[in-house]
Amino acid sequence: MKVAMVSEHASPMAVLGGVDSGGQNVHVGALAAALVDRGHRVVVHTRRDGPLLPRRVTAGGGVVVHHVDAGPPTVIPKDDLRPYMEGFADVLAADWAEDPPDVVHAHFWMSGLAAVRAARPLGIPVVITFHALGVVKRRHQGLADTSPPDRLRVERWLLSEADGVIATCHDEVRELRRFGPPPRSVRVIPCGVDLGLFSPFGPAATRGAPHRIAVVGRLVERKGVADVIKALEWLPDTELVVAGGPNPAELGCDPDVVRLRTAARRCGVADRVHFLGRVARAELPALIRSSDAVVSVPSYEPFGMVPLEAMACEVPPVVSAVGGLKETVSDGKTGLLVPPGEPRVLAATLSKLCSDPALKRRLGAAGGRRARAAYSWPSVAAATEGAYRSVSYDRAPASFTGSGRR
Repeated sequence: MKVAMVSEHASPMAVLGGVDSGGQNVHVGALAAALVDRGHRVVVHTRRDGPLLPRRVTAGGGVVVHHVDAGPPTVIPKDDLRPYMEGFADVLAADWAEDPPDVVHAHFWMSGLAAVRAARPLGIPVVITFHALGVVKRRHQGLADTSPPDRLRVERWLLSEADGVIATCHDEVRELRRFGPPPRSVRVIPCGVDLGLFSPFGPAATRGAPHRIAVVGRLVERKGVADVIKALEWLPDTELVVAGGPNPAELGCDPDVVRLRTAARRCGVADRVHFLGRVARAELPALIRSSDAVVSVPSYEPFGMVPLEAMACEVPPVVSAVGGLKETVSDGKTGLLVPPGEPRVLAATLSKLCSDPALKRRLGAAGGRRARAAYSWPSVAAATEGAYRSVSYDRAPASFTGSGRR
């Protein structure tokens, strides 16, 4: 199949760790590469955010990346990209009129808006993965939500216009059904993990304390890193390494790092909190393997890829009992669940884990088995291909023969 992926703010070629660069970038790039491995032709359409980027480039895994001119060619926060989506759609429509794909897979609601507007007049089926829903973000962030004012309206419209929705967890399906008209087709297909990169085999980074816990990802407030810092008050002989945010040279002026360093000083644990800044993806497995646990305690999370990467390394994840994390991590079997916003409970859970090597080994081994059995990118790509073929069949013109509809 010829597959067009639309990911307006999350390029598979972006450097990870920034405010708007994280799991979606990894998901798009890895899924696209796995589909290419299955023999499909995949083009990822993403917004040009640098003046020197080529119009088209072949990225890792044979995926073609198309940098779309929509708005100024500079980095713009994703919540400020809404005014450029009509222009984005115009470029897509012109591109697809010349070389129409068999299916379009949009990632995030603004990509869905551009994709549907471009594909619908051409009769091309559209599948959307929301990655995050505006109604959930607004529920948790309230007045702090910086989403464009029409986000919820557009997401409802997409539910009626898209040919199919791929949700990353069952919790998202429940939210979708409460939120708007039921889409024509909904499938739950989780995110995957690179089992070649993330595994229990290989070097581990050097510790600086008897126990180490790690946080990997973006440092925005909703990710709960401040709660992990607070938990250190009850965890002597334990260090926290934080991988994410800006380049190491820019840590001193990054507002999120400044906020978190201030929290560490107030808690009296600043000497045990180490901000690494942006860490190359190839270096993450060694960091994970050096840790007693990988902690992810956001206030909400549609899926969460880092706990899955920890499981693949056979390191127990300790995560908030929210969203897709409740499905990825089986409490007491492949990791441990804690309530969000409860640093004292988090500390007690981590203390129990760090002091019980047998528990760590049991959770780690079970997590590794689960990651390998259910979350490989080849299996995710195969399921996604099935979703593509389903909507392509549904959109095909009816043709009646003696044996019925073909």
